[in-house]
Amino acid sequence: MPVPGVAAERPHWDAGAVVAGVDEVGCGAWAGPVTYAAVVLPRDRRVYKLRDSKVLAPSDREHLAARVRRVALGIGVGHAGNDEVDRLGLSEARRRAARRAVDALPLRPDVVLLDGNWDFLAGYGTHNERLVRGDGRSVSIAAASIVAKVTRDAMMAEFAAGYPAYAFAANKGYPSPDHVAALDVHGPCALHRHSWAPIAGRNQLRLFDA
Repeated sequence: MPVPGVAAERPHWDAGAVVAGVDEVGCGAWAGPVTYAAVVLPRDRRVYKLRDSKVLAPSDREHLAARVRRVALGIGVGHAGNDEVDRLGLSEARRRAARRAVDALPLRPDVVLLDGNWDFLAGYGTHNERLVRGDGRSVSIAAASIVAKVTRDAMMAEFAAGYPAYAFAANKGYPSPDHVAALDVHGPCALHRHSWAPIAGRNQLRLFDA
């Protein structure tokens, strides 16, 4: 399991820069928002046991998210709802959610460390560095991945009460077998990404069957 470090942050910290890690969750879901988190960690305190959120148990993510919130100099979260994904496309929805996350920080970062090889904050006015598999390499990105995951999971659990057939509390909007089976029986709900082929296809089948 990769252990994130501070090699990406340290040169910028040494130059006196404010560094934020940014990561997302929800891109592959069939329902719910795309969620980004931006986290600014202090250079003189550590949150130990940070990892990519995908390899952590839910209880560990919750515990680490609480520790990040206590230690971080700033945390920002931004969402783009399923309606924006439908209207704008996933790429533009991701850009908007990422900017909302950085805008929500209580301090403006000089440097932003981005997970992946796409600069979704191009033109934002910050110095952006892309790190492939950054959530396994950078503590700032790992912290952002945990905050984003915990925040979105809580949202989907709340949504589940209004749409119990889809088991959103368990699958978080991803295409698990129970989610797909519910779609086959009930069709999509208001939280689904209706422009996506698996959802649009089911809408068309229900209209044809009617």
